[in-house]
Amino acid sequence: MIIDTHSHLNFKAYDKDRGEVIRRAQEEGVVCIDVGTKYETSKQAVELAEKNENIFAAIGLHPIHIKTDLLKLKTDENEGAFSPLGEEFVKKNYLELAKSKRVVAIGEIGLDYYYKPKTKTRIEQFKEKQKQIFLEQLDLARELDLPVIVHCRMAHTDVLNILKSQIPNPKSQKICGVIHCFTGSWEEAQKYLKLGFYLGINGIIFKFDINKTIKNCPLDKILVETDCPYLTPKAEGDKKNEPIFVKHVIQKIAEIKQISFDEVTFATTQNAKTLFKT
Repeated sequence: MIIDTHSHLNFKAYDKDRGEVIRRAQEEGVVCIDVGTKYETSKQAVELAEKNENIFAAIGLHPIHIKTDLLKLKTDENEGAFSPLGEEFVKKNYLELAKSKRVVAIGEIGLDYYYKPKTKTRIEQFKEKQKQIFLEQLDLARELDLPVIVHCRMAHTDVLNILKSQIPNPKSQKICGVIHCFTGSWEEAQKYLKLGFYLGINGIIFKFDINKTIKNCPLDKILVETDCPYLTPKAEGDKKNEPIFVKHVIQKIAEIKQISFDEVTFATTQNAKTLFKT
């Protein structure tokens, strides 16, 4: 078994071949955690998980979808031609989705400062709104006793500060989870590891050099993922990414750490089972 801990089979990109993609994953023994990015895609992730034994769901509001009038972005056809930055976080809606036993995490949540307003005042307002919603969803994860899948783009300092603020007192539930699509430095990685977080490694390793982090990171703190339909490993050319391509990520990690493919597969599968209780 291999566990792709971050897929988006719920996205519009799979409307024409979703069944075939899921079938290929089943045939190759790949289990997927299908990740929501707003209420609509979270609901779709739950529906997919309830219909397919090799799929589990994560639910959450991605920072790029948080409602604000501070910034306008182009739509993403792969995700369903969404209107970015347009949804309020309504806790009761996600609590309702979380009633499904197939929900194993809160995510994809976090901070994304890649696109931002032009003025200093609006930038600060933009960041504060994202931080507020991130904290609300961390509270949701704690209430449900679920791990979190954290999205972080150009925001490691703020994400780390927020996660450090969640270090529990004896009466509170600890927050645990994974830093999805990790592209930070080894120094930043060590800070996440110290907080007990896993690092999510995917096809980004064929575009960015994070070899030092992979080499130094303990194998028991690594999760593998695809982030499909995005980040297709270069070995698959211009194909749309899908869960079975996670094997290329595993092979690359094995080469960097100078261990076998099977060792990486076994360890990362156990890590996923431990974190997501699957």
